[in-house]
Amino acid sequence: MLKKDKSHLQNFDKAIRDEWLETNGLGGWSSSSIIGCNSRRYHGLLVAATKPPTERTLLLSKLDETIVVNDERFELGVNDYGEVISPTGNQFLKTFTRELFPQWVYEVNTGMNDIVGQGIQLKKTIAMIHNENTVVIVYDVIKATKPFTMELLPLVAGRFYHSMNHEGPHMHWDVDFENGQFHNKPDGNLDLYISVPGSTYQHSPRWFKNFNYAVEKYRGQDFTEDLFNHGIFSVTLKKGDSIGIIVSTENTEGRDALKLFAKESLRRQSLLNDQPGDKTIQQLVLAADQFIVKRGDDLKTVIAGYHWFTDWGRDTMISLPGLCLCTGRFEDAKKILAAFAKSVSQGMLPNRYQDNGEAPEYNNVDGTLWYFIAVSKYVQATGDKKFVLGEILPVLKDIIEWHRKGTRYHIHEEADGLLFSGEEGVQLTWMDAKVGDWVVTPRMGKAVEIQALWYNALRIHEALLLLNKEKIEAAGVAKQAETVRSSFQQQFWNEEDNYMYDVIEGDFKDKSLRPNQLFAISLPYPVIDGKQAKAVLKIVEEKLYTPVGLRSLPTNDSRYIGIYGGDALHRDASYHQGTVWSWLLGPYIDGIMYVKGAKGKAEAKKIIEAFTYHLNEGCIGSVSEIFDADAPHHPRGCIAQAWGVAEVLRVMKEYELYGVKKKKVKELSAV
Repeated sequence: MLKKDKSHLQNFDKAIRDEWLETNGLGGWSSSSIIGCNSRRYHGLLVAATKPPTERTLLLSKLDETIVVNDERFELGVNDYGEVISPTGNQFLKTFTRELFPQWVYEVNTGMNDIVGQGIQLKKTIAMIHNENTVVIVYDVIKATKPFTMELLPLVAGRFYHSMNHEGPHMHWDVDFENGQFHNKPDGNLDLYISVPGSTYQHSPRWFKNFNYAVEKYRGQDFTEDLFNHGIFSVTLKKGDSIGIIVSTENTEGRDALKLFAKESLRRQSLLNDQPGDKTIQQLVLAADQFIVKRGDDLKTVIAGYHWFTDWGRDTMISLPGLCLCTGRFEDAKKILAAFAKSVSQGMLPNRYQDNGEAPEYNNVDGTLWYFIAVSKYVQATGDKKFVLGEILPVLKDIIEWHRKGTRYHIHEEADGLLFSGEEGVQLTWMDAKVGDWVVTPRMGKAVEIQALWYNALRIHEALLLLNKEKIEAAGVAKQAETVRSSFQQQFWNEEDNYMYDVIEGDFKDKSLRPNQLFAISLPYPVIDGKQAKAVLKIVEEKLYTPVGLRSLPTNDSRYIGIYGGDALHRDASYHQGTVWSWLLGPYIDGIMYVKGAKGKAEAKKIIEAFTYHLNEGCIGSVSEIFDADAPHHPRGCIAQAWGVAEVLRVMKEYELYGVKKKKVKELSAV
């Protein structure tokens, strides 16, 4: 169980840095800081994905609670108005925990005659319901010396999730309220239902102005917003009561929040069946579930990161083995591979799908090559030759042919067998930061990891051709792969510095010390071995390794930036210029196991153990996208990143880097 106690929660400056996230398998979410003070434009109690996994609308920003006993009012909410924090309900927080769900315990001393801890103790649990734009909030009254009233103040945004809301005539004020159900269309289009069983409702429409979002301010974005309140719910509670509240885009009439919550609890518990009993594995399996979402009616995809990414080809293919194959979600993996196969164009997977039905972007070179590795690991895990050979192999053949003859952005095989990619003003590798026309790390030419991926794509293609009894074609591909391997070994070794060049373009050889060279030893078909492999691993360990991932440049590089922050220009300028990336722990451990074999397991296990503290910071229970390159390596970027979760989970499972190995886990408590 991941936990924060009251000493942390009642310290606003510390607690505001930690966040929680619930998702629904559609691309929507519920999220805030662990004290309920929204610090991002993306924080909201209900963010609905209306065209899964895109077109997200932030409907309900908050639902602030007030406990009323006689004439005393105890406000449990927390809001940042810039110069003042009001109310300061975090002072009533006793614990925050994250197991199956985020959960809070509030403790309120309701009068001078109350013994400390004997007033009101209220437990709150938030759950997003799978495959619905629905949030359930469960309140359990653990202690209460007398009955009390709980008031609920809904603060509505009703906007596109990237936007900000400000006072104006656009907000629809009219409300229907009957039998405890509130209904409104804040933006005039999308329904918002709030069900509070046994409640009364007082309609008093008004604006609450100038909410400050501290993270947006830090990131150099607009950071103030106005939110609208239609009225207040009131409900009477006593010791032993449990009340379930539903917030949804669907009519809640006849729906029981506690039954919805119980069903979702069972679904999440089932994810842990047949998993090792290791607590880190369990948390990562639950975190992995948050990224696998619907695309359309029948297919699946992977959200690259919350809160602002949709599905990206590169991230999806890197993440698929950890998110799906290591968790036994083979059908989801199949649907993801099928979804991207349908979107291949000129031999390329989409780099990313966009909101609002816009055409996919294809500006990447590596995502398509990672697809081969995902397919290979899928068939190894499932034995599903019929699907792979029948539906996917023809797509792979087409991809290889396009790469040989040339496709977008000058991506093509050269005479030496290596893969060239790039043109001015375009970023094609995973180091893809761009500000206006400035490509921060252009890497045009022959990038080191692209050659390793190209070699692996060819070897995997060869293996699948043999599996399909196409021996002549396989022999031709094998010959091509050997040419790639030979050319790579001849051209990429930097004798002077004893590591690999990062990019080669004509006579130019980029000596930048980056983690990209790891892929020469971490992929299923390594391109180097022996002393060179050992040297690569050694310099990465000495210059790039941190407990939370690998730096993208060493500290002694003149371009190194130790802190990731500021406006978009400063953030993007540092994105791959020192900033630590969590997902690179996966290939780093792969490299250790390749070079050191069984002897490397103890070292790999220590790396995981050194990392696990992070699960109890940032987005509690998940893995951040990036970290400051300088200690103490504060988490930055997306609060929950698919490939960060996936790669740590993958290597833990593949190399058994955990202690408890029993097949059935002890059931986690749902509430």
